[in-house]
Amino acid sequence: MKVPFYSSVREYNNRKKEFDDAIQSVISQGNFILGKQVVDFEGAIENYTGAKYAIGVASGTDALTIAADILGFKDGKEVITSPFTFLASASCVLRNKGRVVFVDIDEETFSINADLIEEKINNNTVGILPIHLFDQMADMDRIMEIAKKHNLKVLEDAAEAFGMRWRGKGDTYKHSGTIGDFGIFSFFPTKTLGGYGDGGMIVTNDENLASLSKSYRVHGASKKYHYDYIGYNSRLDTLQAAVLNVKLKYIDEAIKKREHVAKLYMENLKDCQHVRLPKIKHEQKGVYYVFNILAEKRDELSLYLKENEIGYSIYYPMPLHLQKSFEHLGYKKGDFPVAEKVSQSIIALPIYPEITDDEVLYVCETIKKFYSR
Repeated sequence: MKVPFYSSVREYNNRKKEFDDAIQSVISQGNFILGKQVVDFEGAIENYTGAKYAIGVASGTDALTIAADILGFKDGKEVITSPFTFLASASCVLRNKGRVVFVDIDEETFSINADLIEEKINNNTVGILPIHLFDQMADMDRIMEIAKKHNLKVLEDAAEAFGMRWRGKGDTYKHSGTIGDFGIFSFFPTKTLGGYGDGGMIVTNDENLASLSKSYRVHGASKKYHYDYIGYNSRLDTLQAAVLNVKLKYIDEAIKKREHVAKLYMENLKDCQHVRLPKIKHEQKGVYYVFNILAEKRDELSLYLKENEIGYSIYYPMPLHLQKSFEHLGYKKGDFPVAEKVSQSIIALPIYPEITDDEVLYVCETIKKFYSR
């Protein structure tokens, strides 16, 4: 049996007419840049997440870069974040000559260890950039408490966290990205809400930050050919917005299917002593965007999965502080032992709404067969 790590084709075939009609409507109208579908999608994101403002941009990376620029994460100022993440979570600061300060991760959640943040704060610190990774949000109660105490800005990297909601010690659940000053989403095809190409979104509850974001995405213009800032060329493509409008209608159903797949994995791998299963901490509603396990002999297992035509991915094989592009920060091996340890054993298994129970069971049986050899 061949099990792809991810496939968009099954979803497309299930709703082919809706997707074709949505794309054709854009082409027939000819409004490709910030068209009606973008406006509609921004409004739908506001309604779904509870954010007051949603601003569509070209990618999750652009969303981070624009938001970091606006918040002043630049020009030598320090921003605290995690080394166990995708490049863009840190490069958005470095690109504008800010300084990234890493903090190690929690071994159970893989998110930034919020208890280690405060010791890194100094007079040059301007912000915290928590990343909501894989299936749960970072400890936003503790992070916001620290930010308030030290007057720091918070940019939530919720690129992987669409649909996740945090309650913590509060009375109500708040959607990822809506707790800090800014939040961002990515609509890369593999994401829980993914398009048929790149796309991103900035969300905020601050009217001034929203206004700046709308200006920055069109070169810093307040109106056409009138530039108040040096901004970016980053607009959510109207064709992508049309696709995402279709997908958003079914997002709760997709999240439930992902949860079903995750439970199937956990039930069938719970007795496998050679793997450690994910655990969601704190009072929150997680979403299984990725299903990671910590596996003994990870590299050998990945080869075995490949031999048996099972897709997988490794998020992330090398923490950022050990990457060549971050050498100038002066970190060395051993500085963040938890992130380094996790990177050696983590592996992501196939999970998406259209995967079948038989395929999931085949993945589980293959893993158990590997360890019983």
